[in-house]
Amino acid sequence: MSMDFTDQRLSYEKGQLDQQSVPESPFELFKSWMNEAIEQQVQEPYAMSLATCGADMKPSVRIVLMREITDTGIVFYTNYESAKGQDIAENPKAEVLFFWHELERQVRISGHIAKIDASKSNAYFQKRPHESQVGAWVSRPQSGEVANREVMEQAFKDLQANYSNDKEVPTPEFWGGYEITISEIEFWQGRANRMHDRIVYSRDDNDDTMSWSTKRLLP
Repeated sequence: MSMDFTDQRLSYEKGQLDQQSVPESPFELFKSWMNEAIEQQVQEPYAMSLATCGADMKPSVRIVLMREITDTGIVFYTNYESAKGQDIAENPKAEVLFFWHELERQVRISGHIAKIDASKSNAYFQKRPHESQVGAWVSRPQSGEVANREVMEQAFKDLQANYSNDKEVPTPEFWGGYEITISEIEFWQGRANRMHDRIVYSRDDNDDTMSWSTKRLLP
C-alpha cells in the first residue's frame, strides 16, 4: 500500500542568510551555527550523514558523529575495516550533511578524507566510556554478517570479563579517526515560498592559503 505525502509541507521562516554579511572564513559561520544548534538544544547537532563511494561506484550513506572541527576540516571516528573504510581506501572523497530541523538549516561539506595520526585516535579512544571501548572490539569487521544478537552479546560479555573496569582496553589497530579537509561548504537557510538561501564557500584543492570565494545558488 502506497503512502502519499504530497499534501504535507511546512513554510520555513526562522532565518535568513545574506551573502554580503557572511564572514570570510566558512569555519567562523559553521562554528556559529553549531553553537546555536547546541544552545537551542538540538539533539546531537554534531550528527551528520556521511556519503562515500568506492571503486564499485555505488554510493552509500550513514549517520556518524563529528567529534572535532579543526583549522582545515572536521574529524570523526570509526572502524577502518567497515564498508565506509573500504570506500574511503578506494576513493578518498566524501560529503557530509548536517540537518538541524529546529533551525531550518543545513550544512553540506565536501572534501578529501584521510586517516588522522594514530596517537590522536588513541587519545580519543581512551576518553570513551569503557563499554564503548569494549563494543569497538566486538564490531570486527564492522558491517560484517553475524549469526544473531546472542553471538554479539556473548562476545561483549567475554571482552568485558577480560577487560574489567580497572584494566585499560587497548585501542584496536583497525579503529581510528578520519579528517575531511574541506574544499567546499554550503550553508542552507530555509525561507518562505521555497525561496531558500544557499551560500557556498569554495577553495581550490591546490591552494594552501585557505582563502575562500563565495557564491549564491538558486534554491
